[in-house]
Amino acid sequence: MTEATPITIPLLNPNEPGALLAALHIKSGQYVRAGEKLCTLETTKSTAELLAEKEGYIVGLAFQTGQTINAGETLGYIAGSPDWSPPAQVEITPATSAISMEGIRISQPALRLARQHNLDLAKMPGDVFITEKMVQELINGATKPEALLQTEAFAPNAIIVYGGGGHGKALIDLIRAEGSYSLVGIVDDDVPAGTLIMNVPVLGGEGILKQLLERGVCLAANAVGGIGNIQTRIKMFERLSQAGFTCPTLIHPRAFIEPSARLAEGIQVMPHAYVGSETEVGYGVIVNTGAIVSHDCRLGDYANLSPGAILAGEVNIGSAVLVGMGVTINLRVRVGDRARIGNGATVKQDVPEGAVVHAGSTWPG
Repeated sequence: MTEATPITIPLLNPNEPGALLAALHIKSGQYVRAGEKLCTLETTKSTAELLAEKEGYIVGLAFQTGQTINAGETLGYIAGSPDWSPPAQVEITPATSAISMEGIRISQPALRLARQHNLDLAKMPGDVFITEKMVQELINGATKPEALLQTEAFAPNAIIVYGGGGHGKALIDLIRAEGSYSLVGIVDDDVPAGTLIMNVPVLGGEGILKQLLERGVCLAANAVGGIGNIQTRIKMFERLSQAGFTCPTLIHPRAFIEPSARLAEGIQVMPHAYVGSETEVGYGVIVNTGAIVSHDCRLGDYANLSPGAILAGEVNIGSAVLVGMGVTINLRVRVGDRARIGNGATVKQDVPEGAVVHAGSTWPG
């Protein structure tokens, strides 16, 4: 290899000429093979790894981690010898321009994290490139409820999660993945204020709802699953409604909803769930991970489908019905209001209102 190959920075985003050199995985004089990772680049839209096109020695590195580098500029060269030098006429100058987001230079991971915690981007420094680590440090210093609630007014997409248990954690991940809401914090009557759950602060119990509403937070996700007693979930919806909160429909981006399905408010559809054609889903329903709701089904208000439940076509589920994990309900079966179907059961005929189908059994027995 008698000539050197320049390591050229690609254009990752047509609207941004520059990218942050988030990590440099090589050093001058290092021997690399084709396909080896050279550096990690961040823009406000993406993170990308730059790989070596061929084998050789790294020479002429012109940038360091933390600098901003423009598309088309040369990071360095891959040469046949560690003693090779760039031609004299080749001028390698660190980039001075940077990406801008609302007047602030910030990477996509940092921007996403800032929005999740409803941070005021205008208060961030404008003379440095904001990284995810910097945003995290800012969050860690403002996790006390009284600090968070000093905000004059939250954005219209601000949302709280009521309940910090297992279902609450699943909803936190859903909200983060969905990306449309700014997660303010958790409200929980049994967890001390200031506690961090998945790096989200507990703001307090029911008594803090009024203060949140006054600050402009009017959206809530009900994280009370109600598996042991569905009435606790229903009461939580009533409590939030009476306090002035709206529970939006939350659909994980890795769930699939047919366009003809009709969904009410307050519904939560978890990852890898499927809701079929012409299906109607009532208020406050949970369609949990991997559950399948086939075509023309009807799910009454507050029904809870556990992970892996399968409903064949035209199944009618009454209100406040609990369907356990791995349950199979056959074609056109009707399940009455407040019935309970245990894990792994197979339901072949209609289930009366309030009936219990035991785990692992076949109905009728």
